[in-house]
Amino acid sequence: MSEPRSFDAKAVLMGLTFAFIWSSAFTSARMIVADAPPLLASAARFAIAGGLGVLIALALGQSFRLTRAQWRVVLVFGLCQNALYLGLNFTAMQWIEASAAAIIASGMPLVVALLGWLVHGERIRPLGVIGLIAGMAGGVLIMGARLQGGSDPLGIVLCLIAVLALAIATLTVRATGGGNVMMVVGLQMFVGAAILGVVSAIFEPHAVHWTPRLIAAFTYTTIVPGLFATWLWFRLVARIGALKASTFHFLNPFFGVAVAAVFLGEAVRPMDMLGVAIIAAGILAVQMARMRA
Repeated sequence: MSEPRSFDAKAVLMGLTFAFIWSSAFTSARMIVADAPPLLASAARFAIAGGLGVLIALALGQSFRLTRAQWRVVLVFGLCQNALYLGLNFTAMQWIEASAAAIIASGMPLVVALLGWLVHGERIRPLGVIGLIAGMAGGVLIMGARLQGGSDPLGIVLCLIAVLALAIATLTVRATGGGNVMMVVGLQMFVGAAILGVVSAIFEPHAVHWTPRLIAAFTYTTIVPGLFATWLWFRLVARIGALKASTFHFLNPFFGVAVAAVFLGEAVRPMDMLGVAIIAAGILAVQMARMRA
């Protein structure tokens, strides 16, 4: 596998596009769970996106012959991102606002840096330490204000567990060399669909209220954030590396709050904007420190 490149115009465009799409998924998910069981909806969209991904991969001449590292990514990424991260987020958004879920999830690079230090003994430079402290302080500021404003504690806890799962998935995405990227994307969707399908069958009532908004949000979430953004993330990581690619997550708090405000009418509170700015600055500081190291 070739060495990751530095940032260039194409990488920046890919990163900005991914950050916006990734942030918009919280708003479309909020629309979906208003009319459909969250786990059933997630399992269905993963199954559809997985089928589309595999068909596209086959049309591109890709095959099911993956490397051992790629099969590991399929299993771990399918479990951590799709079943845990997205399943828990969809469930949580029955009770909390889309902007709150987006803000919590945007702290993933901070969790990645912390896990790197705790698990792998990676040294954190002073700028990174400042960034970690600032990011966590911003998160505490926002969550404190949200809890006082009536946000459900269970929803917030589910989102925190979800972001930990996403951080683990991001650490495993480094091992995607060997081509067949779209095939990897499609197959890991099937892993999430299988796990959430079983859980949904056991625990959820399957009452769906079919509305135009549900159909539009489900279609968008399945194809754009689900399939295209995942493929784009794999390509971005292959181009510039997981560390540099994660830098674009500092934009997610801004995009997440903005999209939720425009499409769902969610309030933008002064405390939210202050916390978002602190979290974004913390994420950027952590990533800059890690790249320098």
